[in-house]
Amino acid sequence: MGPTSHQAGAAGRALTADRPDSVRNVVLVGPSGAGKTTLVEALALTAGAVNRAGRVEDGGTVSDYDEIEQRRQRSVQLSLVPVEWAGIKINILDTPGYADFVGELRAGLRAADAALFVVSASDGIDGATRMVWDECEAVGMPRAIVITHLEAARSDYSQMASVCGEIFGADDPDAVIPLYLPLLAAPGPDGHSPVTGLLGLLSRRVYDYSSGARAERDPDPGELALIDEARSRLIEGIIAESEDETLMDRYLGGEDIDVKTLIDDLERAVARGTFHPVLMAAPAAEGARQGLGTVELLELITGGFPTPAERAPLTVTAPDGSPRPDVVCDPSGPLLAEVVKTSSDPYVGRVSLVRVFSGTLRPEETVHVSGHGLEDRGHEDHDVDERIGALTSPFGKQQRTLGTCIAGDLACVAKLTRAETGDTLSAKDAPLLMEPWAMPEPLLPLAIEAHSKADEDKLSQGLARLVAEDPTMRLEQNPHTHQLVLWSLGEAHQDVALERLRTRYGVQVDPVPHKVSLRETFGAKAAGRGRHVKQSGGHGQFAICEIEVEPLPPGSGIEFVDKVVGGAVPRQFIPSVEKGVRAQAARGVAAGYPLVDVRITLLDGKAHSVDSSDAAFQTAGALALREAAAQTPVHLLEPVAELDVVVPDEYVGPVMSDLAGRRGRVVGTEQAEPGRTRVRAEVPEIEIGRYAVDLRSVSHGTGRFGRGYARHEPMPPHLADKVREQAEKGTPLT
Repeated sequence: MGPTSHQAGAAGRALTADRPDSVRNVVLVGPSGAGKTTLVEALALTAGAVNRAGRVEDGGTVSDYDEIEQRRQRSVQLSLVPVEWAGIKINILDTPGYADFVGELRAGLRAADAALFVVSASDGIDGATRMVWDECEAVGMPRAIVITHLEAARSDYSQMASVCGEIFGADDPDAVIPLYLPLLAAPGPDGHSPVTGLLGLLSRRVYDYSSGARAERDPDPGELALIDEARSRLIEGIIAESEDETLMDRYLGGEDIDVKTLIDDLERAVARGTFHPVLMAAPAAEGARQGLGTVELLELITGGFPTPAERAPLTVTAPDGSPRPDVVCDPSGPLLAEVVKTSSDPYVGRVSLVRVFSGTLRPEETVHVSGHGLEDRGHEDHDVDERIGALTSPFGKQQRTLGTCIAGDLACVAKLTRAETGDTLSAKDAPLLMEPWAMPEPLLPLAIEAHSKADEDKLSQGLARLVAEDPTMRLEQNPHTHQLVLWSLGEAHQDVALERLRTRYGVQVDPVPHKVSLRETFGAKAAGRGRHVKQSGGHGQFAICEIEVEPLPPGSGIEFVDKVVGGAVPRQFIPSVEKGVRAQAARGVAAGYPLVDVRITLLDGKAHSVDSSDAAFQTAGALALREAAAQTPVHLLEPVAELDVVVPDEYVGPVMSDLAGRRGRVVGTEQAEPGRTRVRAEVPEIEIGRYAVDLRSVSHGTGRFGRGYARHEPMPPHLADKVREQAEKGTPLT
């Protein structure tokens, strides 16, 4: 593409939009280390939004400004960086590339209208990035590719552009084509030729960045030969997507198609999501005003990526589920916005990043907050009115005040104390609800305890605020193990959560071993006699009962039967015996785990007219059950989970081998979607505590799974013996 006039966004002021077609929303997608954040800073520098590479007026960076990100040197949250180019406001959404923070990526995809896939010339394309590309393909999201790390010694732009065509253009190779070739300088001592500029295939011009600023010139004969060699394929790819059906015949007939016509057709095809150009970019050198390829990238975003007004109408309902008319991007239409990210600021409290899809959001107005349907993760549904605070535009740590936020734009909203990520904002007199976007299920457990009494007092509020920010976390108070469990997407996700608890909310917690809910049951019928007789001067205690215990089918629970005859145990004390045996069953009879699936029959007993009591018969019932347990094998039952694993076909073998090593039983395989297989298996829960991490390793980040409870079944004897040994030492199996 050739150069266009541009207007740099002035540093230090909030960028506003007065109409949807003056906004572009683009999300950066790519693995950790691909250079997304560096690219954002380079674009901000070229657009005039920062005074030097990546720096704003307060000296901070435009992205990865959070203290946790700086310490870890890795993006862990979605960041919004607005810049201006050619009179267009560009909302750049920088997403984490690490798999643990895929929830932030999902939020960025929801808020954007197009995606820019960032690929390292030295590291290539990972499986997770390919999966996101396929997801964007399924919904028709416009996409382009930018290749980074051109300065790496082993980088090869042309080879990586070819790889992008093979992987991203598998269904249509002519839809993923470079717009530029690299302008190479003389090789250095290491033999690597640095990229100093671009050869424009459509414009037949050279854009030289070697001086630190973009300079345009005509190509020399050698450069022109390179351009013309690659130009034909690009033109044919563009024409194949053209709405002018005569264009291909004219081109094949020898007509020289006007460059403006080609650029117009290219931009329309990109906006439709049917053509995906490949570009390159590199950060600015020290003291340079522009990074290589950044002008061309900004031109593509403003000229080729769609406006919010081109987004398909959104299906909405009332909060009660009743239908409502579809909503289009219109600043004068009904208010419809969505909270795509929630964070906490130590000075202003909760801050919500909001994408406005329709209507105009104004500060200090009352809006309706509708729920998001994540009650199972500890997020209550909402259906309340709230008065919002100020509207601001984020830029690094700064928040720049906005007067309004129109349909198609994004803004930060203060004082939404009830709204959480995924909630819908609408007019209080015409409430609406958007379908929430798909979020991955958190499947890695972390049991935690407050570090001290002071932390315990603050723990509940701190955890509530933590999960309000992140819908990919789930908080559980396990009713069986009585543990407080934080479910997350991975170990890095866990670490960041604990660090946020400590640094933002002042709550220190200690991780503890995560327990599974084991059970006990009788292996055969047994009898027991409970005798509780004490005489110690004054009122004594007297209760004797005889019981029989027999195993029942799985899922039967505890069944109590009274077969006492002749009043051997007075009627008023029979419930006491039942209460005693049930209490003992809950405590366990072998290793300290609840007893299940048995029938306990009260056969006989003795009482004393003065010394018998409710408490005495409760104790006698418990003693009888313990004696019966000593007469027969007690089996330990472990919970078994149903796993539903979906992986690319090439990883089915490794996944099944891994499941077999976890004592798993594969119960079926089937085609899930083209190129991917679903493996259904039953695996003891003890064996899958870290499966969220291990599957990522086995499948190279391309697998996903769901889990559900199947049943409890007997544990192998050698493992059961180990559990009993640990129980004797006071360390239950985890």
